[in-house]
Amino acid sequence: MAEDPLILDPLGGMPRLLEIMRRLRDPETGCPWDIEQDFATIAPYTIEEAYEVADAIERQDWDDLRGELGDLLFQSVFHAQMAAEAGLFTFDDVANTMSDKMVARHPHVFGDETRDKSAEQQTRDWETVKAAERADKAQNGTLDGVALGLPALLRAVKLQKRAARVGFDWPDIGQVVDKIIEEAGELAEARETMTQTEIEEEFGDMLFVIANLGRHLKIDPEAALRATNAKFIRRFEAVEARLAAMGKTPGESDLKEMDALWDAVKGEEKQQKNT
Repeated sequence: MAEDPLILDPLGGMPRLLEIMRRLRDPETGCPWDIEQDFATIAPYTIEEAYEVADAIERQDWDDLRGELGDLLFQSVFHAQMAAEAGLFTFDDVANTMSDKMVARHPHVFGDETRDKSAEQQTRDWETVKAAERADKAQNGTLDGVALGLPALLRAVKLQKRAARVGFDWPDIGQVVDKIIEEAGELAEARETMTQTEIEEEFGDMLFVIANLGRHLKIDPEAALRATNAKFIRRFEAVEARLAAMGKTPGESDLKEMDALWDAVKGEEKQQKNT
């Protein structure tokens, strides 16, 4: 390590991180686990780190966010190192490609176009540029290029947005609500006669329409569900705490008692919001 001042430099920045990654993947002296990885095995970690970034932001834990952004950056470095070893591209190629893309997509900042337009117009312009990029890649279908690896709810919304651009969309939000009621009714009525595969398909249909409702309401369904998950955890932990004060665990309680405690916790939260 005495011969590696860059690796020991706490202010080494990106060059230090890139060298650490190169050393980890060195076939002679690197880490056996890192050497064995490939794009497919690292991809799940990349997705997980992106979620942990979102989690730190929701918790407004800025120290944690710094670390999580570092973890996510390391995933990009890991993929770029494997690509460099395969002769595909380097980390600099990744950074330069991103820079070129941002300049091309922001002519109102880096070019001659005016900035005197609304955020909505800029969003439409952005989509026009992206559509041209997809055409250059021979992705001419309306739904081409929506990544398969996206979370299902997020991908559903992106697919719906693409379809809506060509007029395939409910014009009225009431129609979306009616469709949810229809799908829920079909599932409730037919669940006794359906196969498990058919039930799963009907349930997926209902989720897809619910995601569409979120889009019409300008709600991110992923963010809304994350918030509801956090609310459920908060309230259930409060129920557990009250049971503990009574000398009980949830396993020693019953649904009626826990429901009553849940309603009490929920009521107190609403009171606090109104004060």
